[in-house]
Amino acid sequence: MSEDKYRQAARTIVKAGFLPFPINNTLIRLLKLLIDEEQLGFIMSFRRKTSQTMEELKKSSKMTEDEIETHVKNLAKKGFLFNQPNSKGVMVYRLMPLLMVGAFEYTFMKKIQFSDDNKEIAELFAQLFSELANFVQGNYDTILTLFRNLPPFDRTIPFVDNLEGKEIQININTDIDVPEEKIILTQNVKNLIQKFDEIAVGHCFCRQHQDLLLNPCKQTTLRENCFTFGKSARYVVEQGFGRMISKEEALNLFKKSEEDGLIHKTWHPHSDISKAETSVCNCCKCCCGTFDWWRQGTTAMINSTNYLSYIDKDKCVGCGTCMEKCPVDAIEGDDNNKAERKAEWCIGCGICAHFCPENAISLLEGQRKVFIPPPRLR
Repeated sequence: MSEDKYRQAARTIVKAGFLPFPINNTLIRLLKLLIDEEQLGFIMSFRRKTSQTMEELKKSSKMTEDEIETHVKNLAKKGFLFNQPNSKGVMVYRLMPLLMVGAFEYTFMKKIQFSDDNKEIAELFAQLFSELANFVQGNYDTILTLFRNLPPFDRTIPFVDNLEGKEIQININTDIDVPEEKIILTQNVKNLIQKFDEIAVGHCFCRQHQDLLLNPCKQTTLRENCFTFGKSARYVVEQGFGRMISKEEALNLFKKSEEDGLIHKTWHPHSDISKAETSVCNCCKCCCGTFDWWRQGTTAMINSTNYLSYIDKDKCVGCGTCMEKCPVDAIEGDDNNKAERKAEWCIGCGICAHFCPENAISLLEGQRKVFIPPPRLR
């Protein structure tokens, strides 16, 4: 009976996201470590509607307000429930998915202790991601259609010095998918920080997950550089996933992240880039989930960006620095060993321009969506 309840709750949690996680023994084992059995019935209250008010939850759960508040408190502390007021001041309770953004991220956003339980949770997540990759590869054509219809997962903001010191050119290649409606977006970390009075910082969940798997980051020793803003920041601090910081400390942490070549990737509510940013990750090439899961054939790379790298072949000496640094392998050597960029793969992060010793790379400007299918590996 307990096993059946966990499977029903697992289906509800998976439906709260968009990735087709298999309801299998690995997922059930993971949920048993993260969720108490008495919370399963409350989770099932979200099977038809993932976001509800208190009045709606009373009807769907058939519980009292005190009972609901007890479940909310427990599940919010575990990253399975988001509880913050909407723009009208009405408290809304939203069931979180396993991933992007949900239980995985919040599980590893706190300062992680190297315990047997945490290592087991990390290993089960890794196993689940591997099984998801097998499922995607086994149903590749069907799931590729699903990915093509999704909005961008995240949005890239280039390095500050690329915008201040590099030449910005206009009118990118028209062969690239450019949305008709232009939206003015914050493209500078300094300006982004100034937009918000509430800024929280937590630990990078991707790097901490890899730390527990004994696969530490090869690019940086930084861990505490995952930022959230506004009501997301309040949630993070209330649940113990991070701490509030000043704008000055945030900018200093961003500067350190840039020195290590980390990529700024912003997240928006429901992937709607017309809405204010909720968070910013500082991603490395080796640990970042969106890069890693794409390479493993688990998901597509779906990104929004306002920039595209441009390589001046006359200045390029073929040193290979940009090829090594590019997080999505969008730069290769041509017949003359000079750098050549694949426009449809470039996420406009500017890391190639930042590290180019010959100053041979600049950024073209123009909003576009990057879609790179997962590699077909099986």
